[in-house]
Amino acid sequence: MIWKLAVAIAAAICIAIGLFELQDARKGLRIVTSKVGETPVTIFRPQVTPPVPVIVIAHGFAGSQQLMQPFAETLARNGYIAVTFDFRGHGRNPVPLRGDLNEGMTITSELLKELEEVAAYAGSLPDSDGRMAVLGHSMASDIVIRFAQATPAIVATVAVSAFSPVTTATSPRNLLVIVGALEPSMLRDEGLRIVNLAADGKAVAGETYGRFADGTARKLVVARGVEHIGVLYSHDSLLQSLQWMNAAFGRQQQGFVDGRGGSLALLFLGIIAMAWPLSQCLPVASPAFAGADLPWNKLLITAIIPALLTPLMLWRMPTDFLPILLGDYLALHFLLYGALTAALLFVWRSRASIPNLVAPCWKSLAVSAAVIGAYNILAFGWPIDAYLFSFLPIAGRVPLLFVIACGTLPYFLADEWATRGAQARPGATLLTKSCFLLSLAIAVALNPMKLFFLIIVMPAILLLFAIFTLISRWSYQATHHPLPGAVANGAVFAWAITVTFPIMVR
Repeated sequence: MIWKLAVAIAAAICIAIGLFELQDARKGLRIVTSKVGETPVTIFRPQVTPPVPVIVIAHGFAGSQQLMQPFAETLARNGYIAVTFDFRGHGRNPVPLRGDLNEGMTITSELLKELEEVAAYAGSLPDSDGRMAVLGHSMASDIVIRFAQATPAIVATVAVSAFSPVTTATSPRNLLVIVGALEPSMLRDEGLRIVNLAADGKAVAGETYGRFADGTARKLVVARGVEHIGVLYSHDSLLQSLQWMNAAFGRQQQGFVDGRGGSLALLFLGIIAMAWPLSQCLPVASPAFAGADLPWNKLLITAIIPALLTPLMLWRMPTDFLPILLGDYLALHFLLYGALTAALLFVWRSRASIPNLVAPCWKSLAVSAAVIGAYNILAFGWPIDAYLFSFLPIAGRVPLLFVIACGTLPYFLADEWATRGAQARPGATLLTKSCFLLSLAIAVALNPMKLFFLIIVMPAILLLFAIFTLISRWSYQATHHPLPGAVANGAVFAWAITVTFPIMVR
């Protein structure tokens, strides 16, 4: 009891400190939400300021404007007006994105048009001095570059994780390219290629080429120790972007640089830790620890066979039945993987496991599943939505959540049962989850054109596996049954998939 109380108090302190630091970063800012047509927009500006330049900030594929908050708050705290927004099909933007990823130009044209509309709105803000710059990440790097090339009034462009075939030695004006040191080498090569256009093929990271006065300035920055998402939170990325804007606009103010990485880690560490003492309050739902109790030989087969068969069986199968990009494939992957796992469990079934399957208190199971699911979605969802990315689904996404849950729930039910039991093997969950990630990697290798963007989200899936598998383990220890954790995990994964990937009309 003392340990539970101590952990709960420590977790509450971590949560309080994390939230305080995240809110303190907004000190002195006026943050206002608005809309440009159907496009959600957020304006970050200092409380009191004379007319100043405006920076329009665009997120990448499967992102949302919350991801770009570190840049927005850093620039606004240093005297700029920063404007973020959700592209079509992303975040809370209800307008679907139209086009084909393999064709590309239709989507590029749509996104470029939307950026033009947001920039026109941003330029009309009463505190704007008429000057503007743009900043974009990943997919949006090409969009902001194209926009800046077509808009001579754009003073500077920052392209994070950039790829753009249209860049020249002098266009767009004053271009800074940022890439994470842990990102794929092709992005670092692309950054060098872009800067080399103005450096006679001799570009070196960290060196500035050209002059701000005539718009020819070019620089490549390699942000230390970060990958494709971490680059958005890197001190190197934020500081270099601020310094670049200051140089382009002839401003000197330099102070606050967003450092939310530690605050977010503290906040979510507290939320994870709080789940342990809370889970101990769940009712016991089974007279004995339920589960398959698979020996290693059967567990290995149960883990490996679905991992190999699932991507092969889905390789040629049509999987474009939902308007949410990749959500349909992931739902089918989860569903088929779960079905294959359940089939193997049926083969391995033993008389010893049957009583545990039919004997639990279903009322206790239902209460526990509802409580854990609510905690997973609400306790994590609110801070995610406020400080990381859009997690609150708009009305058009809600029906898709239930469709995707039809795939995630069978998988987690089968996987939890396979890895639990009174004699469950240590490392069983690590084995099965690793095999699932391997199966996704095989799927991408078989169909890279269609499933390429799964590579980007695989680290997020790994992180979600680690967090929610730990919480389901605690719930299993309290309830003696895998069902509550399985249902909660299936719900939160369906939720995450539904809110992450863009809505598209193909």
